[in-house]
Amino acid sequence: MAQELMEAPMPGKILSIEVSVGNHVEEGAIVCMLEAMKMENPIVAPVTGSVVEVAVSPGQLVKTGEKIVVIEY
Repeated sequence: MAQELMEAPMPGKILSIEVSVGNHVEEGAIVCMLEAMKMENPIVAPVTGSVVEVAVSPGQLVKTGEKIVVIEY
């Protein structure tokens, strides 16, 4: 199966994680919330599939391009 590596689109702080390993997600579903420049930005799944890795935790600071979630589809 193919894997989709989701990366942080901008530097910020992870506010919440909405999925866990083993969850089935639909394309467009919110995976996590990222706070950047005092705005909450939903990070959405680009594909439908199963979450195989969650690489961040709430409160963690991330840089642009840092791995957030891996979805297998």
